[in-house]
Amino acid sequence: MKKTLILRMTISIIFLNIIALVGCKTETSKKETITEKEPVGQIEVDSIIEPKVEKPVFKSLEGVADTTFVRLADYSDGFAYDLRYATDNNFLKEQVYDCGECYTRAKTVKALLKANEEFKKHGVKIKFYDCYRPNSVQYKMWKIVPNPQYVANPVKGSIHNKGGAVDITLVTLDGDEVKMPSDFDFFGKRAYHDNFDLPQEILDNRKLLKETMEKFGFWSTRTEWWHYNLQGASHDPIANFKWDCE
Repeated sequence: MKKTLILRMTISIIFLNIIALVGCKTETSKKETITEKEPVGQIEVDSIIEPKVEKPVFKSLEGVADTTFVRLADYSDGFAYDLRYATDNNFLKEQVYDCGECYTRAKTVKALLKANEEFKKHGVKIKFYDCYRPNSVQYKMWKIVPNPQYVANPVKGSIHNKGGAVDITLVTLDGDEVKMPSDFDFFGKRAYHDNFDLPQEILDNRKLLKETMEKFGFWSTRTEWWHYNLQGASHDPIANFKWDCE
């Protein structure tokens, strides 16, 4: 009788252990299933909406008189700028503009836009050192350096004062400098167009600048590789308006 009771108790204990083991496995399986589920609130990548980037709106030159002075940046963001006379990094060693802006007459802008599109085909674009220059600034420059070899006599005026001249170089589309014969406003033989005692890369860059600008109606100055005048601009009157500085 006792043996039978002991046997039954042993069987019961074994049975309870088996049930306990099965329960643990089931619980573990549930936990693993829960862990494998995606976190609540996870956003599908495809459902993320990228913010819209507004493209700048530029003015049109349609209907604008050729002789009207306009701000180049209002018509394109495809140029680069290093307007030296708004700093003291120039041959005068003095700032003569209150702030840097590139204004020219509308006909000059039209030609510059066309030339810049051509340059882009070669992986470069125009960078400006100087554009329109008020005649009052010409007087200021003449007072600092009264030498017609370097500064146009303000009485006669410069084509810069007429909105038909630009001082430029080339940079890559990413804005990196392209090698040229000299720095801007370097007055010496190295800056002359007829100086060929230069590395071939520099000669090629200068040639690209000159030939492209001439193709779109500009002519160069023999002693300054950076200076270009629009054809016919010398007949325009001298101007003295000043742009606003924000």
